[in-house]
Amino acid sequence: MHIIFYELETEGWFERSKAYIAIERYLSKNSSTQAKRLKANAVKDGQSLVLTMDDHEEITDEYKGKKVWWISSQKPASRQTISLYREDEKRYFKLKFHKKNRDLITNSYLKYVLDEGKAISVKERQRKLYTNNKGDGGGYRYRGGRMWSGVVFEHPSTFDTLAMDPNKKQEIIDDLETFSKSKDYYAKIGKAWKRGYLLYGPPGTGKSSMIAAMANFLKYDVYDLELTSVKDNTELRKLLIDTTGQRETNKKKKEEEDKGKNEEDAVKEKMKKGGEVKEKQSEVTLSGLLNFIDGLWSAIGGERLIVFTTNYVEKLDPALIRRGRMDKHIVLSYCCFESFKVLAHNYLDVVESHVHFPEIRRLLEETNMTPADIAENLMPKSSKENAETCLERLIKALETAKEEAKLKAEEEERAKAAEKEKEEERAKAAEKEKEEKDREEKKEVTATEEAKNADDVNEKDNGVKENGDVSKD
Repeated sequence: MHIIFYELETEGWFERSKAYIAIERYLSKNSSTQAKRLKANAVKDGQSLVLTMDDHEEITDEYKGKKVWWISSQKPASRQTISLYREDEKRYFKLKFHKKNRDLITNSYLKYVLDEGKAISVKERQRKLYTNNKGDGGGYRYRGGRMWSGVVFEHPSTFDTLAMDPNKKQEIIDDLETFSKSKDYYAKIGKAWKRGYLLYGPPGTGKSSMIAAMANFLKYDVYDLELTSVKDNTELRKLLIDTTGQRETNKKKKEEEDKGKNEEDAVKEKMKKGGEVKEKQSEVTLSGLLNFIDGLWSAIGGERLIVFTTNYVEKLDPALIRRGRMDKHIVLSYCCFESFKVLAHNYLDVVESHVHFPEIRRLLEETNMTPADIAENLMPKSSKENAETCLERLIKALETAKEEAKLKAEEEERAKAAEKEKEEERAKAAEKEKEEKDREEKKEVTATEEAKNADDVNEKDNGVKENGDVSKD
């Protein structure tokens, strides 16, 4: 038996079949060793080549002990025409197998081939770093008609170069690896295939480097979402939906660029005529953001890692970071000795130990310094500097930081004492003021009572004068 997979879709303007592309990528791993003739395709924007079998070549593959044959062939044109497109020429892959293996091939093997081919394509493609475009003017028109703008993602950070505790690092790696292989498991338990990470800690502790290391480990694109540029909740949902679309070829790219240019020209023309283009503020609500993270819309596209970073986790709304939304909370704090050893290896090639390590360990336990500051001190500033001079500079920096921290603590203590003294003085002044007020109120009460007594005596005297002295009668 055999199955044919044509290169071009039966519908559309000569669009390559996704199944054909996946099969081509899958077969490339065997083509270089089995095929006699090969053809080269550029990937990652021309940075590398992938070898695949040429037309009329045959290779074999084995799946669960069963052998199959793949043939790359081409149906010649039925007539000679002059055209920009190969209207009648059809390339295809033919899969041949024994009839008794039909169920295995159609129910299992083909799915395996497509999944493997897609995975290879993901590894081969040039990954991108995207940021959301801000609309121009009140209508929120997008640059070139696109909601995201992307550049090539080439950040060098990896988990090998990341300065953090090795045990915590391995825990994160295991978690990411488990997530990336759990598509079927997430479907089984009825959850969207996504995971939330919360990274928090002081500035300079490696939050951005951690995100880059995650992306490089998983071979993911990165979408940097600037919430202040998002108009409202509806736009936020559109951005979420559009993340998956950025990975595919946009057939209307030129048309959308022209449309976007016309819209930009319209805005500029309005400004020339004296019209006012108002800047709208973001109306994204907390509930809209929560739906973005784990609502119904969060399942769109699948396989998504959502990462929040903050310097001040205590200022975030608890609903935003609860377990289930942010599944893993990671504290990225000041540099410890284990993190320092990674940096020493990265920057100075000091692998095992050094005479200065014990002193550096002691200083790191006594003062706080971020990995970014440690790295800056370890980096050679000239060709004459070596590991010895860089480590000595770090020791001086740590001693200075320790002294500054001590002076700052003393200053804060003095400030607290001064504030406490002021509080006591204010309390004494308030107590004195209260006593003065009480005395004044007491004087007023006494004066009122004396005045009342005087009035009573006067009334009595006036009554005696009018009626006479009763005792004389």
